[in-house]
Amino acid sequence: MRGLETFSQLVVFDYDTRTYQIAGAPLKIEDSPRFAHRGLMIDTARHFLPLAAIRSIIDSLPYAKLNVLHWHMVDTQSFPFESTTYPKLWEGAYSKQERYLQSDISSIVDYARYRGVRVIVEFDVPGHAASWCVGYPEVCPSDPECAQPLNVANNATFDLIESVLGECTGKQASATDAPSGLFPDDMIHLGGDEVDTSCWTADEDISAWLAEQGMTEDEAYAYFVGKASDIAVSQGRRPIQWSEVYDHFGTNLNKGTIVHVWKDVTNVTEVVANGYNTLVNVGYVDKSWYLDNLDVAWAAVYSKDPCEGVPDELCPMVLGGHGEMWGETVDASDLEQTVWPRMAAIAERLWSPKDTTDADAALPRIEAFRCLLNSRGIAAAPVNNADAREGPPSPASCFEQRRALRF
Repeated sequence: MRGLETFSQLVVFDYDTRTYQIAGAPLKIEDSPRFAHRGLMIDTARHFLPLAAIRSIIDSLPYAKLNVLHWHMVDTQSFPFESTTYPKLWEGAYSKQERYLQSDISSIVDYARYRGVRVIVEFDVPGHAASWCVGYPEVCPSDPECAQPLNVANNATFDLIESVLGECTGKQASATDAPSGLFPDDMIHLGGDEVDTSCWTADEDISAWLAEQGMTEDEAYAYFVGKASDIAVSQGRRPIQWSEVYDHFGTNLNKGTIVHVWKDVTNVTEVVANGYNTLVNVGYVDKSWYLDNLDVAWAAVYSKDPCEGVPDELCPMVLGGHGEMWGETVDASDLEQTVWPRMAAIAERLWSPKDTTDADAALPRIEAFRCLLNSRGIAAAPVNNADAREGPPSPASCFEQRRALRF
């Protein structure tokens, strides 16, 4: 499939001869990805994304040889996922029209699979979960103004998590000829980041439970993320958890856990040396792979190596990374032009050899790729914007960039 994509980008229609041509043919191309896991995250909790918008962004991923869609499904703000076992959960959606039926979800997973894209869902627990409380307030602290993290002291919390994850996994591992659950991929993302445990100690019942168990707040956090991880493993999935989980608990984590590094304080070399696979896409830094950091230019994005600072012999423990499209300021109206073309810089670093680092040499490639995306109906913004998703500043031809490459 990736080879066919390469071929498709070599074929150009010549309007003078009215024929399709490949410049420089015959060609021999030997190519393979440096990292196996090359993804984009979308966030449907901060702004609901219609199915058409999700399908369009999936269409764009194979053009850059990306093979993972990380679907951050729910968060504090909304819960658009249909649960058949806990049907009141999606009362936490923004509206009845901003929800995903399970049939919608299955159609997206299939749509992606036909294009060589895996879909990994994320339910971020125990923090980022106040929307769960709308339908099932018992799984949250009692104060509505202090509704997250989820209630560690109530077994009903873990019953709910087990059931929702079970709908996603089918409660068993998938096989090649027998996919299981709404999300058959062998990985599932459990979040675990930005957990403010003060709401636990502020809640009289939870505070009493902590005292009874002899647990500190931090120990309760470890208990929660460990139990969520155990549920995922019992259902045949590898858990992915954000780097705070490792930063807090280190080698106490299940060795099958994939540590998703987003903070520059996390020592990636230490993580992989301790036997954990990682995904790397640090945000809120000058080389940020967080696409909502609109002032980070493509060249800075391109300068980041997922194995930066990691010894060569340990780099294979880094599975790859994602561009993270957090949705606070993104909806269907500006999704594509916020993702593209900076996502192409990430895609090239995840695919190309370690020594392919020259941003000046990459510029004509990314300019040409932006024109290709536009020609295929993807709303990619101009490459050198001061603000990532701005429109073009003046009249001009996108295709002049292609001519510079003799296309």
